[in-house]
Amino acid sequence: MKQLVTTAYGDVDEQQLVDRPAHERDMDLANEGTPMMRVPLTNKHEQNTPLRRRGMWVSDLGSFVRAWMADPLRVAAIVPSSRALAQMITAEITAASAPVIELGPGTGVFTRQLLARGIPEERLALVEYGSAFVQLLAYRFPAARVVWMDAAQLSSVCLFGGERAGAVVSGLPFLSMTPKQVMVILAEAFGYLRHDGAFYQFTYGLAGPVPRAVLDRLGLESVRVGRTLVNVPPAAVYRIRRRTRNR
Repeated sequence: MKQLVTTAYGDVDEQQLVDRPAHERDMDLANEGTPMMRVPLTNKHEQNTPLRRRGMWVSDLGSFVRAWMADPLRVAAIVPSSRALAQMITAEITAASAPVIELGPGTGVFTRQLLARGIPEERLALVEYGSAFVQLLAYRFPAARVVWMDAAQLSSVCLFGGERAGAVVSGLPFLSMTPKQVMVILAEAFGYLRHDGAFYQFTYGLAGPVPRAVLDRLGLESVRVGRTLVNVPPAAVYRIRRRTRNR
C-alpha cells in the first residue's frame, strides 16, 4: 500500500510517495493526496523558555512510552536520548557535512543538535518508521524532508536529488536487530554517503553496535568516539566509516 507523506506543512508540491510501513496500514494517520494533520505540539519557534522546554520533554516522554509499549523491540528505549548524548553523537558534524540523514529521529533530540551544529533544516532528511513520531517531526521541523519509511528501504527514495550526504546519524536500536538487518541498513546508508562520509551510531551495550562480521563484509571500520553516563541508560557513540585501502 502506498501513502503520501508530506515533507513540509503547507508545501504540498514537495510531498513524496513512499511505502507505508506494514504495521501502520490499518491506521488512518495520513490521507493519500493531502498533508498530514497538524497536531497541537510545541514547535521549534516556541522552545525558548525553561517552562516550555520542560513541557516539551514531558510530551516527548509520553510519546516514547506509548511507542515503546506498542513496539518495544523497535523503539528499545522508553525515554528520549539526553542532550549530552545528542552533543556527543553530533560532535564531529559541521555545516560542511550537509546534507545529513538522520535515521530514527524519534522526537528530534539529535535533530535539534544538528541544527545547532550549523546544518540548515532544509538540508536534513529525517527517516522515521513510527507514525506518531513522523507527525511530531513534520510539525517541529517543517523545512526538513521528513520521510515515513523503514531505513532498510532507503535506496528506494531520492532524498537530495542525487547529492551525497556527509553524515548519517542513527538512533536505530541495532542491538535489537539481527546482523542481517544491521547489514542491510548500513549498506543502504553508505549508498547515500560521500566517500569520506561517516555513520554515527550510539549503543547501550559494552561492545560496538555492529558485529565484526558485518563490518568485514561491507568493508567498514568502527571506532568509539565517546561514552556518556548522563543518559538513561548510559550510552556510547561509534563512528563507522569505509576502510582505507592500506588497512
